[in-house]
Amino acid sequence: MKKIAVLVSGGGTNLQALIDYEKEQADCPYSIAIVISDHKDAFALERASKAGIKTAVTSPYAVMGKEAAQKASRDEKRTAVSDRVLELCCENGVEGIVQAGWLTVLSGKIIEKYSDKIINLHPALLPKFGGVGMWGHHVHEAVLAAGEKESGCTIHLVNGECDGGKILIQKKVPVMPDDTPDSLYARIAPEEHKAMVEGACMLVRDFC
Repeated sequence: MKKIAVLVSGGGTNLQALIDYEKEQADCPYSIAIVISDHKDAFALERASKAGIKTAVTSPYAVMGKEAAQKASRDEKRTAVSDRVLELCCENGVEGIVQAGWLTVLSGKIIEKYSDKIINLHPALLPKFGGVGMWGHHVHEAVLAAGEKESGCTIHLVNGECDGGKILIQKKVPVMPDDTPDSLYARIAPEEHKAMVEGACMLVRDFC
């Protein structure tokens, strides 16, 4: 098995899908070496700890210190977080990186070091509804406002652009006339879990 790092920011349901697959499938090609969160209160950290997986917090405050983080620009924060994630990945022998609900746009050295070895899950059918501000329910609200007939999720390679990079996997679901952001998310979530596992397996088999 090849070691991966899973980057998270929230509840960690997609992380849980990865943990369960590794635990239940004897031929799983990856091993989660570390779970890294850019939010100290992310429930995903509890999921990882319960599974006996090493965790780390790389919020701007944790990486830069409170005073420096408060004065730093968005790009400075992104660089500091990205550099710390790179350090942690190197320290833990990580061969591939999986962004499973991770909100910080990675930049700098980590993009070069792990070129074509980082994947991201996005909760829409890219290239539609991607970019800055398009995460979580914001995406589903935009899909409904646009009158789309279908939505879904995308696994793509990370290249330093927000939701940029080659598309690897897409799962589609219909958008119903009476959908709300919550009901649309509920239909997409199971497909996200499938895509997340497929993407992680593809990453380590084809790119690492």
